[in-house]
Amino acid sequence: MHITVAAIQTSPRFGEVTANVEAALAAVPPGCDLAVLPELFSTGYQFRSRDEVRALAEPVPDGPTTTRLLAFAAERGTHVVAGLCERAGERLFNSAVLARPDGRSAVYRKVHLFWDEKDLFDPGDLAFAVHEAAGTRIGMLVCFDWMFPEAARALALAGATVLCHPSNLVLPLGPDAMVTRSIENRVFSVTANRVGREHRARAELSFIGLSQIVAPSGQRLARLGSNEPGVAVARIDLDEAGAPITPRNDVWADRRPEMYGVGGARS
Repeated sequence: MHITVAAIQTSPRFGEVTANVEAALAAVPPGCDLAVLPELFSTGYQFRSRDEVRALAEPVPDGPTTTRLLAFAAERGTHVVAGLCERAGERLFNSAVLARPDGRSAVYRKVHLFWDEKDLFDPGDLAFAVHEAAGTRIGMLVCFDWMFPEAARALALAGATVLCHPSNLVLPLGPDAMVTRSIENRVFSVTANRVGREHRARAELSFIGLSQIVAPSGQRLARLGSNEPGVAVARIDLDEAGAPITPRNDVWADRRPEMYGVGGARS
């Protein structure tokens, strides 16, 4: 089975939520089955305080951004994964939402917070879950989750074939690491990053772009540059997910968990 996937690379203006949402959705190509938008695509990234986060955060699924994503998904028949600022009671999360054409949604809350995010957001409290979408099974990661192989592995073990990765990457290692995550888990990955700069807090941040779609083989099927908004699109063959490495080597059958000794805190 083949589906068309897209990574949407944007350059949002901080706090201009409606304009950011509409610009991102306008870039989604017609006929796309699954579109991935960047982390915090609707608000911008560099919050100055937790109070500022709270002022722009929205409930999921009843907030205006998720409502708009669901309406777009229904209108276009496209599944959309997008990063946004979520409010759940008094808690604030850097989240990703899945909007389906049938009106259902799902949310993932970023587990691995990066740098000053630790002062602004609550750490994610939902397990890495796999969701039916676009005729396959997808898992969601958010940006710095790329650093932790356990995150992608947990999703692959649960049956994900496509990793959707909304990002605001500033470290140059992230896109290359996602190539490795695709290879070692035999899955597709779709990283949607942003471009541009923000200097609203103590340090200026430059976002590296390089949004990409990667096959289980590690081949980059599509990749954008580092300076401009754009769209990376690929037609992917889902049968490639989980394919054996050689006729005698299967990444799952060859695992020997009893030998790994992993689990708790670093010694």
